[in-house]
Amino acid sequence: MSEVTRIPTDLVQGATGHAGVGASTLRPDGVLKVTGEFAYSSDLWHEDMLWGHTLRSPHAHAEIVSLDISEALAQAGVHAVLTYDDLPSDVKHYGLECRDTPALADGVVRYHGEPVALVAADHPETARRAAHKIRVEYRELPLVTDEATATAPDAPVLHPHREDGHAAHVPHPNILHRQPIVRGDVASAAARADVVVTGDYEFGMQDQAFLGPESGLAVPAEDGGVDLYVATQWLHSDLRQIAPVLGLPEDKVRMTLSGVGGAFGGREDLSMQIHACLLALRTGRPVKMVYDRYESFFGHVHRHPARLHYEHGATKDGRLTHIKCRIVLDGGAYASSTPAVVGNAASLSAGPYVVDDVELEAVGLYTNNPPCGAMRGFGAVQACFAYEAQMDKLAAAVGMDPVEFRRLNAMSQGAVMPTGQRVDSPAPVAELLRRVKAMPMPPERQWESAGGAADVRALPGGLSNTTHGEGVVRGVGYAVGIKNVGFSEGFDDYSTARVRLEVLNGEAVATVHTAMAEVGQGGVTVLAQIARTELGVQQVTLIPADTRVGSAGSTSASRQTYVTGGAVKHTCEAVRERVLELGRRTQGTYHPAWATAELLLEGGKVVTDGGEVLADLAELLADGEPVDIELEFRHRPTEAFDVRTGQGNGHVQYAFAAHRAVVEVDTELGLVKVVELACAQDVGKAINPLSVVGQIQGGSTQGLGVAVMEEILVDPATAKVRNPSFTDYLIPTILDTPPIPVDVLELADPHAPYGLRGAGEAPTLSSTPAVVAAIRAATGLDLTRVPVRPEALTGTRGD
Repeated sequence: MSEVTRIPTDLVQGATGHAGVGASTLRPDGVLKVTGEFAYSSDLWHEDMLWGHTLRSPHAHAEIVSLDISEALAQAGVHAVLTYDDLPSDVKHYGLECRDTPALADGVVRYHGEPVALVAADHPETARRAAHKIRVEYRELPLVTDEATATAPDAPVLHPHREDGHAAHVPHPNILHRQPIVRGDVASAAARADVVVTGDYEFGMQDQAFLGPESGLAVPAEDGGVDLYVATQWLHSDLRQIAPVLGLPEDKVRMTLSGVGGAFGGREDLSMQIHACLLALRTGRPVKMVYDRYESFFGHVHRHPARLHYEHGATKDGRLTHIKCRIVLDGGAYASSTPAVVGNAASLSAGPYVVDDVELEAVGLYTNNPPCGAMRGFGAVQACFAYEAQMDKLAAAVGMDPVEFRRLNAMSQGAVMPTGQRVDSPAPVAELLRRVKAMPMPPERQWESAGGAADVRALPGGLSNTTHGEGVVRGVGYAVGIKNVGFSEGFDDYSTARVRLEVLNGEAVATVHTAMAEVGQGGVTVLAQIARTELGVQQVTLIPADTRVGSAGSTSASRQTYVTGGAVKHTCEAVRERVLELGRRTQGTYHPAWATAELLLEGGKVVTDGGEVLADLAELLADGEPVDIELEFRHRPTEAFDVRTGQGNGHVQYAFAAHRAVVEVDTELGLVKVVELACAQDVGKAINPLSVVGQIQGGSTQGLGVAVMEEILVDPATAKVRNPSFTDYLIPTILDTPPIPVDVLELADPHAPYGLRGAGEAPTLSSTPAVVAAIRAATGLDLTRVPVRPEALTGTRGD
């Protein structure tokens, strides 16, 4: 285990030294974004472009009886109106994991807001008015809204003709996926337990709430193809799904990443991509589509709401004996990434604890609720909320401090997961808990000034001035979580990088080209830092991401620094070797050290590990061709979980984070103020420490949001979304976000480039249960649902 490094959170300097790996390099797009000068995809413009608009279903489940577009087509300024019957290819469906989503409603709508028709017009308002003139007659169908209605004997089967069929191990066609995890002998272990606690938990539907709604520009090309400029998370996955529906080969659908205003999983699925391309190809004109905030809530997937039942057993001295759980995830109308989310939820449902005997299960449903898919934490978030509540219950039952109870049962390197996979890199769970508990506590009654007057901004309710401290109670809560890194279960997870090294104006410079989607995670600094470190150059140019280079996979699963960073490192190493060959030829003699030494490039010089200068890089390349190499990089392979037992080496790497939340609660009004949300996390190697801390603080804030405010409300009677706006869907603002001190450990994973560990998702897991645990500590209430609403704290009924 390598040395533990504590990274301070007040990193504000720019590039240090050669701005390579380990430097806190400032983002090149940072100032542009905060000043409003950055060009997002919604800013795209073409002089002769049309505007596209989508007509969406007002019902959650209905048959389309008739559809009349004549009045819309007759409106001045309208250039095209398209429906399902106008799709140009025999392939009319798409999907991330199974092709079950129609590009336009295929005679049936399955959720509120499903796309039914498209309009292209010369002005966005004209397109909207024309869409309202499309006459659609619907016949409403019975709703499937939860597990009971999905599996009832008379339940309508939502996808009877799904192209890939239904797996034999799934008990009903409306159950999209089921993953059990069975290991050991739970019955015998339960008999040894001195204490058994159970709990039923509920996790609400969360929105990614990215600030830049879906948008893009499709431009028809002279070769019959189309160029699409779009905000997305995964260019090549989009391409794989788009081209068949357009009836085009992939080389005629050229995609370029445009400015992305956040993602968090919500852009892994298609939104307007196919629609804009269809309209552009039909009209022969560029077509721009931009969702407003209302439409965005219908235009992308959300976090799966979940119901979770847990049973834990422990001996009187605090050792876990067994775990049983069942997790039901509502996938909504279409599959998206639900099968993978189910696999994650099941395989990580025991948490970062040592327990030999488990019976775990997760299922994903098809319903008529809004489609759900990827969101930061990807199934592990819902499980962590429940198992951490259970750990607090167990600690209380055996009379132990909740942190010490967790530390007693914490896994470490060498532990075996419930899936049978051995954790073969550092797993400092106990150390993270120790560190976060040891961090200084915020002062008591922090709202009081030196003169005793109350600063209401620091109180629950804030500037609403509901209290001056009367009825305010403090609580402290802890939680820790485990998250996989990278794509799992046998997915061929790789990335591609092209690196070009040449001399310009006497200086060696590097150009890096990948298809990595920069969605705000900071890859624009990381890839350049790696190239500087590996090639010893100062000037590195990143070419905008597009499909002219091989796939980089998705910007999700905390994988881009590992996989695309690994691809850049791998390709730079090949470039270095090519330069070394040039050095041999230039010198005219062969020196064995050139072939065996670890090559380092510093300040434009090719040197051996002993420091001897072999040749000046500029001299080597000035008279020859640039060195230009494109290579793929794969992490070590994974395997699918057994469909009956869940055994298998399903994950690449694990990440761990622990939180301590300090809250103050106005017990009379049910208002909560999160005073501090401290975090300790192991990141393996901080490629950019400043960016790492930002990722941890951002993930922690999203976890806080789902703990106390964020939820998409779906009417159980109609399956319609009730709050599709930032007026009614609340997200934390700067006034809600507390100080988030961060203690970063760097315990190298020997299997990963630079020893790094994906960092972006883990803090989203443990922040939610830590906040809720703190609220429980303040109120004494058994809070089993998130978000925690004021009525849950006061006993009043909400709307």
